[in-house]
Amino acid sequence: MNIKINMGCGKRNFGKDWIHIDKAKYEHIDHHDIFNFPYKEINLIYASHLIEYLDRFEVINLLQIWHNKLSSGGILRLAVPDFEVISKLYMLKKFKLDSFLGPLYGRMEMNDVKIYHKTTYDFDSLKKILNDCGYINIKKWNHWEVDHGIHDDHSQAYLPHLDKKNGTLISLNVECQKS
Repeated sequence: MNIKINMGCGKRNFGKDWIHIDKAKYEHIDHHDIFNFPYKEINLIYASHLIEYLDRFEVINLLQIWHNKLSSGGILRLAVPDFEVISKLYMLKKFKLDSFLGPLYGRMEMNDVKIYHKTTYDFDSLKKILNDCGYINIKKWNHWEVDHGIHDDHSQAYLPHLDKKNGTLISLNVECQKS
């Protein structure tokens, strides 16, 4: 059985081939707890712009739980705001500060509560955390080359907004495996 989980999916429904986990109350949600869920021997866990809502201590715990739930060779695919790219665009004065407030600080309604980003990552900092949690083969992935890339989510965040042809990708998309 090929188990694929869209973790922290929100309103995005990837279809019947996926398990959807999110605290939000949408009809397609299969489970509501990203830390404690019944699935194991998972082939793919995908989390787009989710882990930055947790502080780094919580993220380490979460990534270890997910590592334990993945099958041998299972894939963890993450997308987070890319601090390095955002910083460069800001320093080059390509965009005003207001363009980066959402990606850096987030603000989302979750069941009548507002939640915000608690941290940010660049490739090196995320790679270190993933290494420390036992993941291997850590590399960037391209949203154009994955099956779920047909679903427009934050892994496809560009500035200028929605300009995928000429814009700059501001999402850091990282993939790794359980050893």
